[in-house]
Amino acid sequence: MATNPPKGDDRRFGAVKDRSQTFNPKTETWTKRDADNGRFMDGKKDGTPFKGVRKEK
Repeated sequence: MATNPPKGDDRRFGAVKDRSQTFNPKTETWTKRDADNGRFMDGKKDGTPFKGVRKEK
């Protein structure tokens, strides 16, 4: 996981490891995927990509 000191300033240093995200054109949302087992973890409702998570091609 990425480090985030000091707490409360809403900044992240470095990328989130072992995760990626892909865009689902059917639902028009971004979905986060675990790189270890390939399972989908989370989806965003507002249509913007996750911060600090790499995008799949």
